[in-house]
Amino acid sequence: MNKDIATVSKTLEIIKKYDFHIKKSLGQNFIVDTNILHKMIENAGITDETMVIEIGPGIGSLTEQLAKKAKKVIAYEIDQSLIPILQDTLKQYHNIKIIHEDILKVNVRKMIDEESHDCRDIVVCANLPYYITTPILMNLLEQKLPIERFCVMMQKEVARRLCGGPKTKEYNALTIAIQYYTVPKIVINVPHTVFIPKPNVSSAVLKLEVRKKPVVEVIDEKFFFKVVRGSFIQRRKTIYNNLKQSLSIEPNYLLKALEMVQINPSTRGEALTIEQFALLSDELLKYKK
Repeated sequence: MNKDIATVSKTLEIIKKYDFHIKKSLGQNFIVDTNILHKMIENAGITDETMVIEIGPGIGSLTEQLAKKAKKVIAYEIDQSLIPILQDTLKQYHNIKIIHEDILKVNVRKMIDEESHDCRDIVVCANLPYYITTPILMNLLEQKLPIERFCVMMQKEVARRLCGGPKTKEYNALTIAIQYYTVPKIVINVPHTVFIPKPNVSSAVLKLEVRKKPVVEVIDEKFFFKVVRGSFIQRRKTIYNNLKQSLSIEPNYLLKALEMVQINPSTRGEALTIEQFALLSDELLKYKK
């Protein structure tokens, strides 16, 4: 019986066999703990009717475990030198498709249309490259793809930020964007000791249930996010000063809009709920028009 890829001995054997040089620039850290991968797959709710999208499969540690559970695994790998390794290490599994592409540049919707017709649900399950975690998540969420949930490993600090609430140091514009589209929850804490090489940071698995519709209804989604981002330009500044700087709106109009939605101009962005940001962006839109 073949040994799982996600073990120390098998991982080192693969690295040696292919004379593979781990690239820090691509955030390559290979997990060597099958228990964590099994818990991750369980939290992702993957069944034999699920199509899984994986980003950054590396040498196939998670991919292999996904293939045992899912109907189909579509794995995007940006590193050309890993493609022949993946094709070899995963050759016994016939439900894996490896695509040598940058997930931020590829047409994921087209792939879903072509590949998911015989699947009941679509899930993203991945050990995300830590240097580019949030652009990947936001890119996929903003496209409003038919993905039911994400179950992704990332830097623990980032996971905590995405779960943050108002009046906490973790809460920022990204928190609001993620919570606008999903319900995030940390489901597994992952020590740095279960990776080769060991990263300098602790990790966590974050489960994101995609909402059927955004948590708040706004007139103009782009403008809503512009207001949110503008409110956090300088964290120590008031919402009035930040928005005066970031939006081309008359200060008197800004004060009037804040008054209409009962937000004190001296409040900081981190104190506002998503609902308050929604009311404010809709009110500011009236003055902008």
